[in-house]
Amino acid sequence: MPAEADPTRRTVLRTTLAAAATGATALSLAAPTPAAASPSASGRTTTLPLTGHLPTGCPDFVYLPVEVPEGVREIAVTYGYDKPPVPAGTPGNSCDIGIFDERGTDLGGEGFRGWSGGFRTEFSLARDAATPGYLPGPINPGTWHLVLGPYQVAPQGLDYHVEVTLTFGEPGPEFVPHYPAERARGRGRAWYRGDCHLHTVHSDGRRLPEEVAAGARAAGLDFIVSTDHNTSSSHAAWGPLAGPDLLILPGEEITTRNGHWLALGLEAGEFVDWRYRSRDEEFPRFVRQVHRSGGLVVPAHPYCPYVACQWKFGYEQADAVEVWNGPWTYDDESAVDTWDSQLAVALRHGRSWTPAMGNSDAHSVPQVIGSPHNVVLAEDLTRDAVLDGLRAGRSWLAESSAVHLDLTATGHGRSAGIGEELTVPADAPVDVRLTVSGVPGGTVRLITDEGQMHQEPLAADGSGTVVWRTTASLAAYVRAEVRHPKADGTPGRGNSMGPDLPWGPMAALTNPIVLSAGGR
Repeated sequence: MPAEADPTRRTVLRTTLAAAATGATALSLAAPTPAAASPSASGRTTTLPLTGHLPTGCPDFVYLPVEVPEGVREIAVTYGYDKPPVPAGTPGNSCDIGIFDERGTDLGGEGFRGWSGGFRTEFSLARDAATPGYLPGPINPGTWHLVLGPYQVAPQGLDYHVEVTLTFGEPGPEFVPHYPAERARGRGRAWYRGDCHLHTVHSDGRRLPEEVAAGARAAGLDFIVSTDHNTSSSHAAWGPLAGPDLLILPGEEITTRNGHWLALGLEAGEFVDWRYRSRDEEFPRFVRQVHRSGGLVVPAHPYCPYVACQWKFGYEQADAVEVWNGPWTYDDESAVDTWDSQLAVALRHGRSWTPAMGNSDAHSVPQVIGSPHNVVLAEDLTRDAVLDGLRAGRSWLAESSAVHLDLTATGHGRSAGIGEELTVPADAPVDVRLTVSGVPGGTVRLITDEGQMHQEPLAADGSGTVVWRTTASLAAYVRAEVRHPKADGTPGRGNSMGPDLPWGPMAALTNPIVLSAGGR
């Protein structure tokens, strides 16, 4: 259980670091005595080490108190831990780190000052500057806390060592954030392309924010969302990098122990906590926080096979779900299948349905920004309009900006597009029309609540128009997939009972057009 879900255990860890169980010693730093200080108070430092042992089964988060006296200008931290050999198939040691200030470590509280996970072995923060992932601001006196996140612990346990250095002196100037504007130069009501899952050096990415912005422009994107893990520090860097041609929205990827989720379109500088599991029943609280900001809650890569990545919170409170993450894999096939099944159940029971999203989750070269991305019908290129389009499912997913698509359903003198509802008499003919370009040798699949109902190859140049007829009595919805040829060059057909899919990787995927029987 995370420490925040058990106040008694949390208090013990804060005050004694569970010394009896872990062998740790509390860290208390006091101002140096005059005899120990250098002739000039400014720039003098105090450094103390802390070591400890965390056994298998320790809490998810271990808090190490640090007493910060008056006059500290900067806090610098280095840390490491042992990595003993483990049996084949057994996870080895992996430990994250972050810091909370004198305002405390309460879940969702105000004390958060930064997190770098396991990406860095050192960091520092001051009033005017901080290591990426950490928040510049006042270094106030009081009890601060380093937080260790033992992500995986070997059978032998985990021995850690932390070194905290306090530098004394006058504080630097106040930090001035440069948040991005909530509006770019749009084209009015139009289709806009955007990647909503991207990382920078502010978490575990290796691209600078300016490299991400340049990559988004090169990919032909109109907007991006910044989603560094468990920190809002990058929000303040995007202002000069946005512009009339690129809308940049603040966000965060919240990496809990029971799955990752995206908070899209946060208020600039807003932080969303991640220190809970599904059984703690804290997820709804942070869903409400994001919704109060007007943002979206999106489970990310729900079938990712890595530790703590698989989604365990359910989809009832999600605004959308990321069914396509980076290069197409079997994980994505599973995500699309699950989403499609939930889509059928929701519409059968007259409930709202959850839109699909696709994002690159790009961290570094050679991962491609914008592959895939979302193509959203929005009233304009603004934060609220883009989020409204995604929330409504007026969107489709594209492998790249080279792929173009249009899907409509027409019947009984009416027409509807992606994410919209077409209401017609139950047996009135409905013509579904899909126009595609940019997928050479590809295959079109038209899918309803009864499964794939039509499949047709595209021309060698990747373009074509497919028309298929149905009725609202036969299909509760229709959506389209455009697939690349299989690795052997064949388009695939029918069903397959073997380990290989009967079609190739995804090139484009649409949200549904809902067909409703009613009226005259």
